[in-house]
Amino acid sequence: MARDLIILAYSGGLDTSCILKWLIQKNYDVVCYMADIGQDEDFEKARQKAKLIGAKDVIVEDLREEFVTNYMLPAIQMGLVYESRYYLGTALARPCISVGIVKAAKKLGAKYISHGATGKGNDQVRFELSVYSLWPEGKVIAPWRIPEFFDRFQGRSYLIEYAKKENIPVAATTKAPWSIDENIMHISYESGVLEDPGAIPPSGIYKMTRDLQQVDDYPSIIDITFERGLPVSAQIPSGHQKALVVTDPLVLVETLNKLGGQHGVGRIDIVENRFLGLKSRGLYETPAGTILHVAHLDLEVYALDKEVLRIKKYLQDKMADFVYNGFWFSPEAFYTRKCLEMSQESVTGTVTVQVFKGNVSILARKSGASLYNKDLVSMDIAGGFSPEDSTGFININAVRLKEYARYTAATQITK
Repeated sequence: MARDLIILAYSGGLDTSCILKWLIQKNYDVVCYMADIGQDEDFEKARQKAKLIGAKDVIVEDLREEFVTNYMLPAIQMGLVYESRYYLGTALARPCISVGIVKAAKKLGAKYISHGATGKGNDQVRFELSVYSLWPEGKVIAPWRIPEFFDRFQGRSYLIEYAKKENIPVAATTKAPWSIDENIMHISYESGVLEDPGAIPPSGIYKMTRDLQQVDDYPSIIDITFERGLPVSAQIPSGHQKALVVTDPLVLVETLNKLGGQHGVGRIDIVENRFLGLKSRGLYETPAGTILHVAHLDLEVYALDKEVLRIKKYLQDKMADFVYNGFWFSPEAFYTRKCLEMSQESVTGTVTVQVFKGNVSILARKSGASLYNKDLVSMDIAGGFSPEDSTGFININAVRLKEYARYTAATQITK
């Protein structure tokens, strides 16, 4: 009797290695899918481990360029920041990976997709909503929500014991200090010793960025050019030689990650609101993303109409919620993204930033599409603006304030 085929989103770690073995023991054929989105991973070692455990095959797909071009940089263009601080590095990666795994499932004729996301986190929602949007007839097996699985494996020690029994080569301890999620956009750290929001993170936890005590003692100046809100190039001076100009999207992000990391840029330590209603503490490193977001915001304010900017701010906050909650492929997200892209038609120009000791500072900006009018705003040139007009403007706006003052005075007297 033929066995049903499952495509497992595989990381090579303890959880997914044990899930792989468990699914095989449940009489499924399992193909492991690994997406390279810029994480520090020995993919060949993980491939060999999965085959040793019993995987029918292992697919390793390089999605770095896809992730940067179709998810990360559009998020910069849209200005997506969740709860005013988090640049959505993990949330943006999930729909990208989902596209790859669904394509694999369809190509191989799989009946199910499986993953190792826990029942308390955001990733289970993001992953499965993306899968169902792309593959409505598909089915997902989530072991951490199946009583038979989570009753048996009630903690990390149970998984380690199972791994030893089944000869699964996993380098893990019973007490992991924290959990890491990594891609080319960011690294996140949570769980373990970080679950106490009042605890200061252990020294040496960060991988992408230097501590401020160890950063370079000189600034780096970067010219970042945008077209319709999308970063298209970065010009970086290199000593007395000709400046380095980077235009390839993937190399652009890699270069800014390295430069930002050297200067300790992009670290945050926050408590955020998960979609399920839980609050969680997370540490994030997003060097390139931070530099690009700061530069983009400056150019956007310079180029956009005031009221368009304010409407766009509302829409980008909604879109950030959609992405964080797993609705990248939803109709509301498609609509909102189109609106946000339209707002960026005039956001073309170059921003000069200084990166130094953990900070990204704006030095200058240039744009041929800006609404900035030097003559109109000048203190030395009239520029077609009549100062007398301001008197009427002030008087009209003062009417409401005067009436409120009279009302307040009258109610105080009667009391």
